[in-house]
Amino acid sequence: MGFKRVLQEVKEYKLASVVTPLSMILEVAMEMVVPYLMASIIDDGIYAGSMPHILKVGLWMVLAALVGLLGGLLGSFFGARASAGLAKNLRKSMYENIQTFSFANIDRFSTAGLVTRLTTDVTNVQNAYQMMLRMAFRAPSSMIVALCMAFYINARIASIYLIALAFLVVMMFILLPKTSRLFSEAFPKYDALNASVQENVSAIRVVKAFVREEEQTERFKTASRNLYKIFVKAENIMVVSMPLMSATVYTTILAISWIGAKLIVDSGNTALTTGELMSLLTYCMNILMSLMMLAMVFIMITMSNASAKRIAEVLNEKSDLTNPENPVTEVRDGSVSFRNVSFAYNYKEGGKPVLRDINLEIASGETIGIMGATGSSKTSLVNLISRLYDVTEGEVLVGGRNVKEYDLETLRSNVSVVLQKNELFSGTVLENLRWGKADATVEECRRACKMACADEFIDRLPEGYETRVEQGGSNFSGGQKQRLCIARALLKSPKVLILDDSTSAVDTATDARIRKAFREEIPGVTKLIIAQRISSIQDADRILVLDEGRIAGFDTHENLLKDNEIYREVYESQIGGSGDFDEVG
Repeated sequence: MGFKRVLQEVKEYKLASVVTPLSMILEVAMEMVVPYLMASIIDDGIYAGSMPHILKVGLWMVLAALVGLLGGLLGSFFGARASAGLAKNLRKSMYENIQTFSFANIDRFSTAGLVTRLTTDVTNVQNAYQMMLRMAFRAPSSMIVALCMAFYINARIASIYLIALAFLVVMMFILLPKTSRLFSEAFPKYDALNASVQENVSAIRVVKAFVREEEQTERFKTASRNLYKIFVKAENIMVVSMPLMSATVYTTILAISWIGAKLIVDSGNTALTTGELMSLLTYCMNILMSLMMLAMVFIMITMSNASAKRIAEVLNEKSDLTNPENPVTEVRDGSVSFRNVSFAYNYKEGGKPVLRDINLEIASGETIGIMGATGSSKTSLVNLISRLYDVTEGEVLVGGRNVKEYDLETLRSNVSVVLQKNELFSGTVLENLRWGKADATVEECRRACKMACADEFIDRLPEGYETRVEQGGSNFSGGQKQRLCIARALLKSPKVLILDDSTSAVDTATDARIRKAFREEIPGVTKLIIAQRISSIQDADRILVLDEGRIAGFDTHENLLKDNEIYREVYESQIGGSGDFDEVG
């Protein structure tokens, strides 16, 4: 099924895929004509002493060689075009499909696995497809035509080919399944190798901070060694096929030479001529080399079949989140409601609920603080609002409509999320800000940055908003990245703004200025702020306290201090010292 799905991506390269095997068949036809013409030159030209015949047949040989060369060139050109085109389409289709994945879909694939599929696996399929178009048509055609020509010349001697072919086919059927199994095991090992490299490079600062270079190097060596062992086993089996093939070829040549020479001598050059014997020897090489090509094609296809299946997995994966038939394309306001909501990751695989019986009513324009110990599912709760995941039970409403009724792009344009993990992309500061609004003016960006208190450090940068952002924002501090991400979210002009612990890396004074800007500049926007510091949310309209996926309290700061023991303990620990929620939770 893997190759069947992969071949659907040939698309605009179908013509090149058809021309390639036709060109190879043309090349083969000309190659088969040349030995036959050579026999005529020897028997009817050299032995007969006829120079005109030699010149005439010689010209035909040159013409056949040129036509064969043209067929070979066309086959190479269109084969490369078709296989490279297939690889391009596969990468494009996979990447586009990955962009549609929900978080639940992404969770099923590792990052390293997706990278391997987009690189190594596609390259394997590309090489196999090119070999299929060229060798898979060339080798059988060459073998069949050569056999026919050999039997046409002398059926008795040509029967030797059949014995050799039968022997090689049996040996290949013994060796190839073992090789194929090993290659199928090898390619998934690339995931572990890529995962080792990816984790080490992305977390290089942590590796160096904890002096773990040797340990990481050993981990990479282990992954590389496992891959090496499988390939060595496979190649050791493959090595047997080459001397086996050579021995068969040379034995066949010796048998044809002996029997052919004896037949020429005994019959006085009548039952078989010298030219015909030379043609038979040439056809011998063609037949046996074609069989070897077929064996290589089979190995390559088997090797790439595992890759094709892995690619098909990505192409066939459908997003868990889809638009309804007639989606709502306008969000009325920023009101948010949770009605009997429960949620579990991997629910279909038996995952346990992380949120249970959530019922909330949040009015448009309210500022809601959210607190809870690590693992209390604060992030899971807010992820349901922008429909990054779908609820397991109940329903979530935004603007009075179930989030499943909205067009996904509309919903996510109106519900702006600053995720817990801040991500910046390579480019300039301005380009990163315009992720929030592609056509945002510099003035709009400045206003958003002012609200997020990002303007104070951007203005000090040598190139201001044109300052280069390195990959992952490595040239900015954690607090600076947080403020840039907040500004980026504000540029969307959302109706609901979610800050998932997005001011944890800024000082309390800056945090207070950001909250003040929110109150004054965007009072009509519903704001949900996840925080560990009570000072970050105590002036919110209401505060939600989560405990092990359930609502433990939902009221104003003052009322929670009076009535909620969990909240009161956290408040006292933070006011009395430097504690945070997790110390009590």
